[in-house]
Formats: sequence, structure tokens, C-alpha cells
Amino acid sequence: MQRLKDEIERQIIEMDENKAVKVHKKLENAKGKNKLSENINEENIDEEIRKLEKTNKKISTYQRFMDAFEKNIDIDPGRLMGLTDGIFSIVMTLLIFGMVLPDKEILNYTGFINFLGSIGPIAGLIIVSFIVLGSFWIYHHEFMKIKSLNMPYLWLNIFYLACLCFIPFSTSVIGNYSHFFLANVIFGVNILLVIIFFLIMFHYAHKRGFLEEYTSEEDKTYVYHTLYMLMGVTIIVNLLDFNVNSNFIYLFLLIPIISTLRHIQYLMK
Repeated sequence: MQRLKDEIERQIIEMDENKAVKVHKKLENAKGKNKLSENINEENIDEEIRKLEKTNKKISTYQRFMDAFEKNIDIDPGRLMGLTDGIFSIVMTLLIFGMVLPDKEILNYTGFINFLGSIGPIAGLIIVSFIVLGSFWIYHHEFMKIKSLNMPYLWLNIFYLACLCFIPFSTSVIGNYSHFFLANVIFGVNILLVIIFFLIMFHYAHKRGFLEEYTSEEDKTYVYHTLYMLMGVTIIVNLLDFNVNSNFIYLFLLIPIISTLRHIQYLMK
């Protein structure tokens, strides 16, 4: 028995605090699954030590994998910010391609007026999407000032940018097929995914200490609550847009108003 105690103490001393906690949890789980005997005696002590070493090896391998996976990478955060700015500018420019000239040449003034009236709804949606994208760009530059990064954060940012790239498409879909509920869902889900990936990025960057400036719990709460409000606006607007009136889509213009008022309120505290 004393040999096993000494062996456990020796292995735990060689670990850092996090690994030691994991070993204790692993041991308790092993006991619960009868992988480690409750009654230890001189006859089975060597077997129990081997089980302990095997468990420790598994934990050590997992910890080394996680350390390597989450290790900071030698990529200038400025390059990621440059990529993000570039994609924002391209996506915001691509919105205008949702407006197309008629296939047939317009020969009279009445036809031209009818054409302008037909593109009115999609033009309004393009303005809404442009303002929403502008708000997301402001959020990214205000909250995501990073000084370092790792591979998980890099891929989170890439998925975030991928969601942004779909906004011109979802804008065209809802502009041309707003009478279908699925078109409203596609646009709403697109906006929600952008906000969700931003929340995940912010949480991960704060947790890993990637942010340039220290973010207090009050700052973090302010960011979370602001984005939760925007998620609520997205859901409500999409439901009202389809079930009540298509003009409710313009309530998305509340996003910059809400964020601005929240920012002023926060600075006044």
C-alpha cells in the first residue's frame, strides 16, 4: 500500500497543478468503473501501479496534444486584421451586384419609372445589409484588437468571415423571394451566425489573453449583452417581416442605433 501511495505522490509532484487535478479526476473515474481496485494489497499493488502509469500516460498525451493545438503561432495579427478588412470591403461592395438592369432595353419613360419601382425593395435591403455590415466592422475593430493568436482562434475568425461572405447572397434571396418564409430564415440565420461566431471569438480571445487591452468582467458583460440584444432584434425582425409586413426588415437599422446608445451609456458610467 505504501508503495502505491509513494508512486502516486511522486507522479503528481512531477505534474503541474492542472495535470494533477486531471489525474485525481481520472483516478476517481477509474474507481467508479472498477478499473482501479478499491482494496489494494501486496498482491495487486504492482498491477495498480501499472494502471496508474497507464492513466497518467494517457493524460500526459492528451495534455501535450492540447498544448500543441492551442500554442500561439507566429503569424502577425495585423495580417489577420488586414484580411478581415479586405473581406469586409469586398463583401460590402458585392452587395450592389444584387441590383441588375432589365434584360430588355427600356424605350420609354413609363418603363423606366416601372423599373425604378421594381428595384426599390432590393435597393432598400442593400442599404440595410450595408449598414449591418458596417456595424459588424465597427464591432470587430472595437472589441477584437488582438496582440497574438493561435490556430483555433485563426479558424474561428475564418468561419466568421465565411458567414460574412454569404450576406450578399442572402440579401438577394430575401430581396427576390421575401414572400417565402425560408428566404427570411436564410437571411436571419446568416446574420445570427455572424453574431454567434463573433461571440465565440471574443470569448476565446478573452480567455486566452489575446486581447491587446485587459478586458474586465464589466467590459465582457457589456459586449455580451450588446450582442445578445442584436441577436434578439434579428429574430424578432425576421418573424415580423414575414408574418406582419415586409417593411419590418428595415428595423435592422436599429442595430447601429442600439450599439451607439449602448456605447454612450457605457462611457457615461
